[in-house]
Amino acid sequence: MSTPIQLGPDETFVLNVGPQHPATHGVLRVKMKMDGEYIVDAETVIGYIHRMHEKMGEVKTYPQFLMNLSRMDYLGALGYSHGHVLCVEKAAGIEVPERAEYLRAIMVELNRIASHLFWFGAFVMDLGGFSPLMYALQDREYILDMLESVTGSRLTYCYFRFGGLYNDVDDEFIDAAKRFIPRMRKSLKKYDTLVTGNIIFRKRLEGNIPLSKETCRKYGASSAVARGSGINFDVRKNEPYSVYPEFDFDIPVYHECDSMARYKVRMAEMEQSLRIIEQGLDKLPGGPIMPKKAPKIIKPPAGDYYQAVETARGSFGVRLVSDGTKVPYRLKLRSPTYSNMHLFDESCRGYMIMDALAFMGSLDLVIPEIDR
Repeated sequence: MSTPIQLGPDETFVLNVGPQHPATHGVLRVKMKMDGEYIVDAETVIGYIHRMHEKMGEVKTYPQFLMNLSRMDYLGALGYSHGHVLCVEKAAGIEVPERAEYLRAIMVELNRIASHLFWFGAFVMDLGGFSPLMYALQDREYILDMLESVTGSRLTYCYFRFGGLYNDVDDEFIDAAKRFIPRMRKSLKKYDTLVTGNIIFRKRLEGNIPLSKETCRKYGASSAVARGSGINFDVRKNEPYSVYPEFDFDIPVYHECDSMARYKVRMAEMEQSLRIIEQGLDKLPGGPIMPKKAPKIIKPPAGDYYQAVETARGSFGVRLVSDGTKVPYRLKLRSPTYSNMHLFDESCRGYMIMDALAFMGSLDLVIPEIDR
């Protein structure tokens, strides 16, 4: 358990973590003012790989911009694509076949598990354990194989279309998904024994840099960061969209507020995603995956539209301002990682640097999603 200290007027020095550092998991620079091994102040510096996705969204037609969304969060790409197509469909009044919506939810939840598995392995590796990464990547490969068989990609997907999907699934995919569910549940029990119950792992995380509800709300935190601090908010439940109201699943919430709680939320979320996938496969309706009269040119009526979805990183929002042409007038993308990251600057003051790096890992940052 880590506790902050009252720092004295001793001589301090500046330590740069990044922009090229394994602990930051991307091109992020953290400028730390140190008193020995204790952090006096910290400043996260972003913008090293800014790619102007929003500005590209204002010069491309709606279909041309579809592939950009998966380049934001490359670990949980389908959730971001889902939010974008839902917003444009709402604006343009496009009806989506029921089968397509069920398949979208199944694919997004598979991608969520794949993202959490990568985070789990990398997080434990940050703390000195290497073997769990190999196990996690092995499970993740099964998901990538399934997604590749349908979408044609393993990382940056462009599978969703306005009104439906690019490709339907076959019996082989459905059988593979049904086989994966019990396999993954067995793996979760293995991870619980190997990692969650490990006394060294628990000592590193229990009590590590707690975040109060007020701090999370002040910074607009979401995902496991907020739910690990007792905030019961998930867009799938609080602002239902797509076919998520048809599924029976729970939102894991822990009240310890520390890094261990944030870890437990994500591990529990994988089981809830398996529940959604299982129900989606059982309830999967027949029919088309695209509407009969899908518009070839997308020109939403002039107006201001917004759609939020729950991605692996948290609440992702798409604000679209249309002027009635085939190119958006304004496209604003609400990044969950951007909000979660800024908790670091304030919360790590007074703690040791080793505790701060464990805390950073619990935030599950993907820097390209911030530098969108």
